[in-house]
Amino acid sequence: MPANHFNTHCPDWATALLNGFSQIFLQRHPLFGLLCLLAILFTAPTLLGGALLGGVAGLLTAQRRNYAKADRQAGLFSYNGILLGVLLSLYFPWSALLPPLIIAAGGLSAMITQQWLKRVRVSLYLPAYTAPFVGLGWVLLCFATPSATAHLIEINTLNLLVAPLQGFGQVMFLGHPLAGAMIAAGLLIADRRAFCWASLASVAGMGWSLLHHDFYSALLGLGGYNAILAALALSALRQQPWLPLVGIASALLLTPLFAAIGLPTLTAPFILACWLIRTAVLILGKAAVTHTPCTLEDNQPRLR
Repeated sequence: MPANHFNTHCPDWATALLNGFSQIFLQRHPLFGLLCLLAILFTAPTLLGGALLGGVAGLLTAQRRNYAKADRQAGLFSYNGILLGVLLSLYFPWSALLPPLIIAAGGLSAMITQQWLKRVRVSLYLPAYTAPFVGLGWVLLCFATPSATAHLIEINTLNLLVAPLQGFGQVMFLGHPLAGAMIAAGLLIADRRAFCWASLASVAGMGWSLLHHDFYSALLGLGGYNAILAALALSALRQQPWLPLVGIASALLLTPLFAAIGLPTLTAPFILACWLIRTAVLILGKAAVTHTPCTLEDNQPRLR
C-alpha cells in the first residue's frame, strides 16, 4: 500500500505518530511505522506503553508550542520520544513516577529537536538524527539499576541465519527475530534501496562481531544496528553512492569507543560516524569549488 494512500485513510495525529515510528529508521512512511509499532506489540508488549507515551508527548508538545505542522506530520517530534519511552520502560520498573518521566523526556526531546531543526535550515548545522535521545538517555541511565542478566544463545545455523534480522530489531531494543523480520519488511516496503543497504550493514555488523569472537553481539544483532542506521542515513545522499560503505565501516569502528569510555552505546556510534562523514564531505565539497563551478549539494534525508 503506497504511503499516500495510507495517509488518506488515517487521521492526522495517527499519521504523525506512525511516521514517528518510521523516522527511527529515517523514513517517512506510516505503514512502515505501523509495522514497527506491531513489532513492539507482538514481541515486547511491556514496552509499547512507554513507546506510545513518549511519541505522543513529543507530538503534543510540538502542537502546543505551534511547531511547523509539516514537521509534526513527518514524525520529526515523535521518534526521539518513542525511543526514550522504550528505553525507560526497559531499564526502569513501572511505577507512578515512570509515566511522568517518559512524558517529560518526550516533550523535552521535541523542544531540542525544534531548536536543532531551526539551526539546520539556516546554516550548515549537522542533522540531529537521534542525538536528543542519546543525550537524554545518557543522563537518565545514570539513575537506572545496571542489568546483570545475559541471554544464552546457541551458535547454530538457524541462529546465524536470523542474526541479520536481529540487527533491525535492536535499533528499537527488540531482540526477537519476528520483530526484526517485521521491521525489515516495513523498510522494504518504504524504500527498497535503503533496505538493501541496511541488510548489507546488518550482515557486516554480524561478521565484524564474529571476527572479534563476540558471538553474543553477533547472534543478537547488537553488532550491526548502528551500522544499519549509518547506512540508512548516508544512502539518502545520492550524489555519493559509496558513502554508505564508509558509514558502515565507521560505525563499526567507533562502537567500541563508547564502551571503552564507559558510556552506553545506544545510537551514538551512528550519529558520530554520520557527523564525521558529512563534515568531511562538506569540507571536500568546498575545496572542490575552487576547481569546478559545480558545488556539492547535500540532500537532507527525510527532513532530518
